[in-house]
Amino acid sequence: MMKRLWLVFAQTVTVLLAAFFVVATLKPEWLDRKPLMTSVVPVLEPSGPVVAVAGGALPSFSAAAKLASPAVVSINTSKAATDNPAAADPWFRFFFGDQGPAQPQAGLGSGVIVSPAGYILTNNHVIEEADQIEVILNDGRKSAAKVIGTDPETDLAILKIELRDLPVITLGDSDTLVIGDLVLAIGNPFGVGQTVTSGIVSALGRTELGINTFENFIQTDAAINPGNSGGALVDIQGRLMGINTAIYSRSGGSMGIGFAIPTSTARHVLEAIVRDGQVTRGWIGVEPQDLSADLAQTFGIPSGRGVIITGVLQNGPAAQAGVRPGDVITEVAGRPVGNVAELLSAVAALKPGEPAPLGVTRRDGARTLNVTPGRRPMSPQAPR
Repeated sequence: MMKRLWLVFAQTVTVLLAAFFVVATLKPEWLDRKPLMTSVVPVLEPSGPVVAVAGGALPSFSAAAKLASPAVVSINTSKAATDNPAAADPWFRFFFGDQGPAQPQAGLGSGVIVSPAGYILTNNHVIEEADQIEVILNDGRKSAAKVIGTDPETDLAILKIELRDLPVITLGDSDTLVIGDLVLAIGNPFGVGQTVTSGIVSALGRTELGINTFENFIQTDAAINPGNSGGALVDIQGRLMGINTAIYSRSGGSMGIGFAIPTSTARHVLEAIVRDGQVTRGWIGVEPQDLSADLAQTFGIPSGRGVIITGVLQNGPAAQAGVRPGDVITEVAGRPVGNVAELLSAVAALKPGEPAPLGVTRRDGARTLNVTPGRRPMSPQAPR
């Protein structure tokens, strides 16, 4: 009898507990309790202000693209075919066969209209050695282009077309860019037609890439591909901040590491070529080397402040000014220099024939030397 009563009691308790669990889960308000799920999910409060977008929509770059795109052009180049001089040799033809007539070479790139007069900024490697250059505007118009001047040391070139009512891009101040700024890359990748990609400024002042003699690249993750060279890198106001030049790639396509020449450099080259037909830079005749921490300690100057001179050209401008091997140049015309790239840029900015002060540190202390720079000779173009 007791065993049967205990069994009935146990079954009753089990049914009641099951009913309570079902009600507590599905209808907690019947028990005046909050749902179980809300009581176990932690909520993290934002640690800073939340940026709200008007209307709750994602930001659009259509205004910047609409403003800048008309001034970005496609550039088609062609180079006349050149036959192999050995093609007529019977032995050459015996081993390699009849090669047939050589085919003309075609190239593809982009450019940016920067003046109502028809001046176009592009890369030197886009139009280098081209026999014919054709510019195609975004509105479909075409025109043959004339090379006004080139600057292989920055990989920039200036073209000119003769068309009316040209769209012109606004030149921005690339020195105001900071890492994280939004940018758009506009060009003609792979010849598919004008394309706009977006990204951010990933880094500034990139040097020692082995691309140009004078390097001060903007790095971006906006997609840049073959055919984008010479195209525009613009900010979200549609202002030109750089000329797309190169990418880091193992496959030939974009890997999120692209480089653009800043407008601060492009503006200087543009003005010099339009005014003088070429870019004239200063030169003092020294062999510089970055200052290591050990050498900096030896000379008693902060690391990263200055460039040590390992060689001085005999009877060159620096030698005549009194610069000697072992000197550490810390300033050029009042502009501090911390590495070889900064020294090259500072010296290049000097006007040939006009004296300029050099800040020099030696073992016996610091001094100022006056140097009269010469004209920088054209250096061989770096392999691309």
